[in-house]
Amino acid sequence: MLQDDNANLMAAMAQQAGSGSPITDSAAQGGAIDVITKTDSINRAIIDSMSNMSLSDIKSVVTGENTLFKDALGSFIDLLVAFIPKLIGCILVLWVGFKLIKLLKRGITKLLEKRNAEASLKSFLTSLVDVLMKVMLVIMAMDIIGIKATSFIAILGAAGLAVGMALQGTLQNFAGGVIILLLRPFKVGDYIETGTYKGFVKEIHIFHTFIRPFNGRIIVVPNSELATKSITNHTKEDIIRLDVVASVAYGTDLDKAMSVLRQVVEDDPLIVKDPVAKICVSELNSSSVDYSLWLWTRVDDYWTLWMRIRENIYKSFYANGISIPFPQVDVHFDAPDKNAMVTSVTAPSIPSAPATNPSSTDGSLYKYIS
Repeated sequence: MLQDDNANLMAAMAQQAGSGSPITDSAAQGGAIDVITKTDSINRAIIDSMSNMSLSDIKSVVTGENTLFKDALGSFIDLLVAFIPKLIGCILVLWVGFKLIKLLKRGITKLLEKRNAEASLKSFLTSLVDVLMKVMLVIMAMDIIGIKATSFIAILGAAGLAVGMALQGTLQNFAGGVIILLLRPFKVGDYIETGTYKGFVKEIHIFHTFIRPFNGRIIVVPNSELATKSITNHTKEDIIRLDVVASVAYGTDLDKAMSVLRQVVEDDPLIVKDPVAKICVSELNSSSVDYSLWLWTRVDDYWTLWMRIRENIYKSFYANGISIPFPQVDVHFDAPDKNAMVTSVTAPSIPSAPATNPSSTDGSLYKYIS
């Protein structure tokens, strides 16, 4: 191509040299020499380059096949061929993983149903397991196709740590709620006592438990306290014991009082026969003899029996002439000493208050001084 472009110049210079006519213009002579020199250099460079190239390279240069588009297309095809197996593996892992997650949710639901867990706990735990397992499955699929999930996991871990420290108390209540709903130390309707809290369980939520005492108010107790502290469940069993104390005065016929108490127990239909009720003298107090009654009844009848048993005992004692004592103090006075001296103590006079007792007109008081 370079030889074709300089063919006319070279032919003109050769013709002038053949005719013998000198070139008078020194500038023209210098320019012609420079052009010839450059042309020779380019020709030599082209010849050297073509001698170092293979036939296929020369063909690609001549035909124009070695282009940037073809290189990009080839690279894309290579990448696609290498990516297709990873994509197929990722799809298979996701498909199998979702099937396994569904089976795991069914297993957890059946396990919670066997343990008679609360409906709210079942839905919450199954949803939590579903979300966590799906997140783990997506991270695994990302790693298969070549997306590094280490940074993503690190970010999630840091965020989880920050949230956990900020919501430490709330997470403790959450863990306590899961334990309560799973292990069921009490249920809705039970009468429980923990610390200073006492009442019927009204609602059990995932973070708090609502307790209703006899005064009708609502106590909101954090689940962390109920899960980590001692609890007295008064209505966990079907049959519970009611303890009653009955007192009689000293001098009372104890056998008669015992017989009256046994008759009261036998006549009350709310007191069950098994276990057998126990009646015994439990205390000799300063002003009474105390009987302890251990009475067994059903949970639903406990408070009814609690309110009426004492009334029945009092009526039976009264009908049988058995007196119920009350606190009393005996005061003993000693006789005055004969050798005691009698002195006169003058009381201060009050002019404005006239004397109302004739015997005290002299304004003196008498007192024994031993």
